[in-house]
Amino acid sequence: MTMTPSNILYLSHGGGPFPLLGEPSHQHMVEQLKAVTATIAKPKRILLISAHWEESSFTVTGNPQPDLIYDYYGFPEEAYRIQYPAEGDPEFAAALSEAAWKSGTKIAIDPKRGYDHGMFVPLKLMYPDADVPVVQLSLAASLNASLHVRLGEALQAADLTDTLVIGSGFSFHNMKAFFRHIPSADEQNDAFQYWLKETVESESLSEGQRAERLINWETTAPHARFCHPREEHLLPLHVCYGLANQKASRVEQTDIAGKTATLALW
Repeated sequence: MTMTPSNILYLSHGGGPFPLLGEPSHQHMVEQLKAVTATIAKPKRILLISAHWEESSFTVTGNPQPDLIYDYYGFPEEAYRIQYPAEGDPEFAAALSEAAWKSGTKIAIDPKRGYDHGMFVPLKLMYPDADVPVVQLSLAASLNASLHVRLGEALQAADLTDTLVIGSGFSFHNMKAFFRHIPSADEQNDAFQYWLKETVESESLSEGQRAERLINWETTAPHARFCHPREEHLLPLHVCYGLANQKASRVEQTDIAGKTATLALW
């Protein structure tokens, strides 16, 4: 019998370390993540798919004591002193790899890699004591949407009892739109976010239709390439959906630096 996760969550993690630096434009997002965390049982472990890690094939962290990777530039010195000493879980990483392999999906293990900010920024808000072990999972560098849905499906074979699965991305990721005025940017993004919300929570869609919309997001979503010139911040959601294989139980939207962004919980 498949052992399902406690919860599956896709979140928008904001801009670099801003959520941890008291940046006012990220306050609503900070409050949202803390509120969502209060509604779910504290997990035994976390499996986190990060938009900030790509490998030629899917890879998980097998490091028992991962360091932090400060993969951002031009921020105040305090951004490079952030600490989040969550332990890894090499045994869980190995079990994930084995389960996925049996389902026909290869997941390699990196015994040295640390945690990038797609992990430590949201988790420092959600579990500030860093007392939940974490295994991080990469995207595939091909950024193929169907492949990432299938990854989620392969993870169904793993024992995810008491595991919180997090897809850490950003449902709007046109960086130019954050730093310059682009006419109709908000209207284009709002249309995309409405499509995304409808796609993941509508009861009128079959799972086949829901998967098709996500896999073909570039042609089915309005203003798809405006909102995601490159799709790495959207694809963690595809992994979450592939694992859940059902509509989201809860979808919320938030404001991050003046742009609407989406959170989905299964």
